[in-house]
Amino acid sequence: MKDRHFDELATRFAAKIYGGNKGAIRLAVLQADLRECLPQRPLRVLDIGAGLGHMALWLAQQGHQVTLAEPAQPMLDGARERFASAGLSATFIHASWQELPAQSHQPYDLVLCHAVLEWLAEPFAIFPVLRQLTAPGGWLSLAFYNRDALVYRNLLKGHLRKLRTNDLAGEKQSLTPQTPLDPRELAAQLDGHWQVESQSGVRVFHDYMPAEFQARCDVADLIEMELAHRRHPAFAGLGRYLHWICRPV
Repeated sequence: MKDRHFDELATRFAAKIYGGNKGAIRLAVLQADLRECLPQRPLRVLDIGAGLGHMALWLAQQGHQVTLAEPAQPMLDGARERFASAGLSATFIHASWQELPAQSHQPYDLVLCHAVLEWLAEPFAIFPVLRQLTAPGGWLSLAFYNRDALVYRNLLKGHLRKLRTNDLAGEKQSLTPQTPLDPRELAAQLDGHWQVESQSGVRVFHDYMPAEFQARCDVADLIEMELAHRRHPAFAGLGRYLHWICRPV
């Protein structure tokens, strides 16, 4: 297994994730969490696997100094266009996470690693690099595809064979990640190195709604309810993604 990049799927990714309610909910939850924890001063920000630059652009609009690192050139080009259209500047690096330590000479106040781990051949191998790139007293914003939610989704659909064989990875052209993360295994990897300061579920109910109910709901109402329930003890763990904000120990 190799790390998967999105050179050939950039357009499909944009349409699938950010062309509808899924992307709007994801951005709303991530932004709400970061608003709560970040200080009211400009920060040096690194977005690893920045994709099309949605989160990086929002942070730049808040006055932060943003660097985007993305291994897929079509995605990075899309991010450049997004920034240019907004009249904002940033630093763009065409690089994988393995190449970043050689290109970054000063750690960052905030490092984003959103929807990256689940596409890596060895997801936990990135953590020493994340620690190196995060300044003492800084923040790591970690969002990852939740294996528990994938198991639950397959249970609801009656895909029992997949569960018996533990065959949960997406197909080659699928946007279902190749390595969905078990939150307990991830927490064990962080223990002693990172303090998890907040945990939220991303899309804790939207993806379980029947399609006709999804279509009937206004996106503003969906976002309101997702934000209200993102940390509910019974529902947060069902989020399609989990968002953990961490600080180095």
